[in-house]
This record gives sequence, C-alpha cells and structure tokens, in this order.
Amino acid sequence: MNARMDERGSRSPNPPDPMESSRAGPAPAAARLAAALGARVRSWEGFLAVLLLCIIAMNALTSPSFLTAENQVNLFALSIEKVIVALIMTFVILNAEIDLSVASMMGLSACALGWLVQQGVPMPVAILACLFIGMLGGAFNGFWITVVGLPSLVVTLAMLIGFRGLARVLVEDRSIKEFPAWFEALGQQPLVGPFPLSLIIFFALLVLAVVVLRYSGFGRQVYVIGINLEVARYSGINVARVKMLLFTTSGFLSALAGILFAARLGTVRGDMGLGFELDIITIVLLGGVSIFGGAGSVYGVILSILIVLYLRNGMSLSNITGHLQTGVIGVLLILSAMIPNVRSFLAHVVRPGRLR
Repeated sequence: MNARMDERGSRSPNPPDPMESSRAGPAPAAARLAAALGARVRSWEGFLAVLLLCIIAMNALTSPSFLTAENQVNLFALSIEKVIVALIMTFVILNAEIDLSVASMMGLSACALGWLVQQGVPMPVAILACLFIGMLGGAFNGFWITVVGLPSLVVTLAMLIGFRGLARVLVEDRSIKEFPAWFEALGQQPLVGPFPLSLIIFFALLVLAVVVLRYSGFGRQVYVIGINLEVARYSGINVARVKMLLFTTSGFLSALAGILFAARLGTVRGDMGLGFELDIITIVLLGGVSIFGGAGSVYGVILSILIVLYLRNGMSLSNITGHLQTGVIGVLLILSAMIPNVRSFLAHVVRPGRLR
C-alpha cells in the first residue's frame, strides 16, 4: 500500500522515506491552520467578535458595575423576549422570508392572557390558549404566503397592524394586573441559580436551533429554499410545508415570548412589545444572515445578540435615553444590511486595482 510510483507508472516496492515525510508534514499543516484562522478572523463572525470585545472593553471602562454577575444576568433577562424571537426569525430570513408581525403577536398573546385570567379562566388553561392563538396566527400568515402566494412582507405587515388591533380591543386602554403570585415569580425570580425561567428556555431553544439548522435535513432544506426556490422545488423539497412550519413556529414562539413578558412585568397593556421587531430584525441581519436568504449562521446571530444587548446595556448605564438607543439600533440595522452587500460588491465586481 505504501509502494511508490516509478517514472514509467509502475509501483515501486520502496516505501516513502520517513525522514522526508516528517520534514514536509508539519509545514503544510501549519500553513493550513494559519490559513483557516486567517479566514475565520476575516469572516463576518470574526468582525463581530472583535466588535463585541471593543464594546465590552468600552462598557467595562465607563461603568464599574458592567462586569458584575448580577448585571450580566439582568441584561439578558430584560431583553430575553426579543432574543427568543430572534432565533426563529433567523430561520425565517434564511428561508428568504420575513415576519414583521412577531412583536404584535407578543402583545396579543400577553393581552389575551390577561383578558382570559380576568374572565376567570385558570392560568394553565389561559397559557395553553395563548400558545394556541400564537400558532393559529402564525399558520394564518403561512396560509396567505404559501397557499395564496402573497409576499411575506405584505402579509406580516398587515398582521402587524391586525394583531396589535386585536390586543387593543381586548384590553382597550387599561392595564391588567390580576395574575397569580406564582406566575409573576416565574418571570421575576431566579429558578436555577441566578437564572430565571425565561433564560433557561432561551438556552434550550438556542441549543435546539443550532442542532436543527446545522445537523438536520430540515435545516438544509431551509438553506436550499432560501438560496433558490425553484431548485428546491425541483429537488423534491416540500416548500409549502417548510414555510408553513416556520411561520407557525414563529407565531408560537412569539406567543411564548409574550407570556414570558407578561410574567416579567406582572401587567399587560395593549402596547406591549411595540417596536420590538426593529431590535429582532437588527439582531438577525447584524449576525450576518442575508436579507435575501440562504446565507448566515446561528453563531453570527449569537454574537449579534451579545452586541445589541451589551450596547443597550452600556448606553443605559451611561444614562442615555431610550429614544437615542432606538436611533443607534436603527443605524445598526442599516449598516447590517448595507455592509455585507458592499463586501459582496468588492469581492465580485472590483478586481485588485481596477473595475471589471
């Protein structure tokens, strides 16, 4: 098996020189490792990692309380509903779709929960009913997109208004606070160590998202559909089923996030979750997920979650107002959509030293 080929092409019985192999082996391996590390550093995830380190260093220098364990748990707990929905939004955008109704569904499920409890419905039954409402709303979006063929941008924009309107019909201009003490404790008190229930749910969903997207056939189908819809259809993928499942899951997780939001605040209003879709979409696009679908990873989204949370937390510790924070996130949204397109232009259109 170790015989060499001689000049005429026949096998030579002489084995390779072990000294020659030992001299030649490490150099190519080291070069390949260096090349892989260089490519990783130059990647979008590498850029996000450097940006994250800069934000952490800046926050640590400006606020002594930033690196405390209590602050680290709190900054996640205060935005956990957004990052939970950002996980399923990653799948939706990878599939070359968009769901603008997620924040309105969060508000609707929270308001429906308060209304049901006010009507005397037991809390466990009310929670299950609100999760079903979320699935039903997501399936409603999926029907118009997969069966009727309407663009997801149009459908979910309409339901952004529709779900928010239903929430306001249920609670009008009132606040509902009639929740059991155990329900509020689940949203406000640590459950395992310093971690509340919402953070535990997020970690479980994060692991599930990584496994499904990277190691399952369904994850590959999500990517293929996002890259080329027609190719996906010709290859036998049930495109309608995949999209329907994504939008139904989006509605379900949005409803779950709304319930967790209600538990954390201990009260519900018709404007709950208003504007959350801006942060959610910013997180996904900043994480390197292409708005056109088919490109991106959960790892980039994880880095993006940390960047957005640390950025908001640093601005809060520096007493920067919420409106200015929203403006900064809006600029991030623009940059996250623009920079990858500029990089693609430079890579494919511009040659070293001249245009094509």
